Amino acid sequence: MPTFQFRARDAAGRPHAGQLEAASPALAVQSLRQRGWMPVDVRVGEAELTVEEMWKRINPLERLPPRSIDIEVSCKQLAVMLRGGLTLLTGLQAVAKQANRASLRRAWERIAARIQEGAGFAEAMQEVGCFPNLLVQLVRVGEQTGSLEVSMERGADTLERRRLLRNSLITALSYPMLVLLASFGVTAFMVVGVIPKLKTFLEGMGRQLPGMTQLLVDVSDWVRNHAVHIVGGALILTVASIVLYCSPFGRLAVDRHALRIPVIGNLLRLAGTASFSRALGILVRSGITLLEGLRTVEDLLNNRYLAGRVVAARQAVMQGGTLADPLAADHAFTPMLARMVAVGESAGTIDEVLDEVAKFHEAQLQSAIRRLSALIEPCIIVVVGGIVGFVYIAFFMALFSAGGA
Repeated sequence: MPTFQFRARDAAGRPHAGQLEAASPALAVQSLRQRGWMPVDVRVGEAELTVEEMWKRINPLERLPPRSIDIEVSCKQLAVMLRGGLTLLTGLQAVAKQANRASLRRAWERIAARIQEGAGFAEAMQEVGCFPNLLVQLVRVGEQTGSLEVSMERGADTLERRRLLRNSLITALSYPMLVLLASFGVTAFMVVGVIPKLKTFLEGMGRQLPGMTQLLVDVSDWVRNHAVHIVGGALILTVASIVLYCSPFGRLAVDRHALRIPVIGNLLRLAGTASFSRALGILVRSGITLLEGLRTVEDLLNNRYLAGRVVAARQAVMQGGTLADPLAADHAFTPMLARMVAVGESAGTIDEVLDEVAKFHEAQLQSAIRRLSALIEPCIIVVVGGIVGFVYIAFFMALFSAGGA
């Protein structure tokens, strides 16, 4: 519990100063007034720190933001406690003690303090700033309808599905990149480190290098002679790419063209469609208006081009148009989404339709990831085997030449 330093005056006007412990500044002021004192100044005090507390302050791990899985677990724990009959404040204190990350523990403690001051649960979560807007919206609806535990559980499930989709996509795309980088690393070591030494050895014996080995030696000489230019150009290209991606126009252009890449673009479209459908379906089913749900989902989508289509859909709905037409743009969401949304709008069951669309595309994404993995493995074997095989053949031909073969 934090310590507050205070200055106050009693009924006779005599000054008093000191320290007291309270859960929040408002409770500290209330404690002073119960003594019959008029608070003059109340601020957080600097209490003596223990070694453990000092380590927590300087430990960089204590400042890491909460992960999605930490928020999911806390929300599910809170939902179970509320369903079991515990009060909201008691549940918040319990999940704060059980939080894995210090930042999440501090967030729950701040929320509990704000609720004690009279703020709403959703309002306090929004002020803390580390919780997704989707979860905040669901909590706000749960407060209004009296079904807070249901809203917390729905929010945790939605965040979990979103995290699993993202992890599956990252795993599918990172595996081939890691293998290619490893193969290029081995090749570079052979070309820059081993082949030049072999060249020196053969030239000392008066032997001529075979054609394949001479080609690798020429490449090695060129790389070493232009190493500064290559490294400098790579750094400039990397910095320029980062700056371009961080700019609004560059981010939009990259995200838009990424959806057109064969195979990879299809994975991104499936993931974006599943995420949009799952989040918007949960929000609409919970009682949030379609316009507010679209505004919330817009912030959840990592692809800025897809987020732009959601903005266009929200504007069309505001002007009295349909939701389906803006979602039917080429190379954005999958065509099935617009067709099913049109059916849901006509039948008045858009939340049920979006739930079915989400399930279908989540299954399609997992199937596409499995197909991509099965397709990439033989391609990597051929490419990597060809590169490494060429280097090793050239190397052994040089060895045979040194041996007089």
